[in-house]
Amino acid sequence: MNRKRIIGICLIIVFSVSAIVSGRLFWKECRDAKASEETFSSLAGLVQDTEQNGGEDGSTGDGTDTTGIGTPDSDAVLSDEELAAEEAAKAYEKYGALYEQNNDFVGWIQIDGTNINYPVMQTPDNPDYYLKHSFENTWSDYCVPYLDEACVIGQSNNLVIYGHHMSNGSMFCDLELYSDPAFCMDHPVIRFDTLSSFGEYEVIAVFRYNTNQETFRYDREVNMDETRFSWFMEQVHARELFSTGKVASFGDQMLTLSTCEYTYKNGRLVVVARKVVQ
Repeated sequence: MNRKRIIGICLIIVFSVSAIVSGRLFWKECRDAKASEETFSSLAGLVQDTEQNGGEDGSTGDGTDTTGIGTPDSDAVLSDEELAAEEAAKAYEKYGALYEQNNDFVGWIQIDGTNINYPVMQTPDNPDYYLKHSFENTWSDYCVPYLDEACVIGQSNNLVIYGHHMSNGSMFCDLELYSDPAFCMDHPVIRFDTLSSFGEYEVIAVFRYNTNQETFRYDREVNMDETRFSWFMEQVHARELFSTGKVASFGDQMLTLSTCEYTYKNGRLVVVARKVVQ
């Protein structure tokens, strides 16, 4: 057998093996994507519909006052603690089935006009666990959005949530839409509910982040005093892609969403929002 023929056969073998490997990887990715989609659809089906808030006039629609002010027909006034307990009960009613399936569940995030509609997990003792695991704790490239390990819901004044930027448009891929001012104006609200409360957050800033050059660690600013909060907001606005015209003040509950972004090598896209007080 001459040398050219041997080389030809070797090349055919190499190309064949490469094609098989590539095919298996593609098949695995498609399988994982389908499994992930089915899982999240199933989980969304476990979320119970509950009455979260009353009408604009403080009524629930059945004549019941929810403002805590009372009416001539009722002198019952709920304290802040009682209102919080009532909301916590409704939140658990809505999301408790998810927590019972996986105790790492801490909330649900949803943004209109995007594919973002997912549970949010947290594992303080194993911070990046859900970077490569599914809700069912199986290995997965699609993962689940997860809360930074340093955050404590109900205490931290900045909740930082991470999610993959997947090529099929899932996870936090659609955060990239917020780099368009028109989209941001039309979709200013991010909903993040927890097991103890419901929350709507208004987007106040969007920026790209170069992990190779930055010293500002937005993901480490989760328990800020007034001075640190002011500094944090200065850093955020100094990097924003455009002005939303919205600002935050110390005392506001903040939400920061982070995903990969490819303007920079190992870059991030960051969306910062503040909780709207009803």
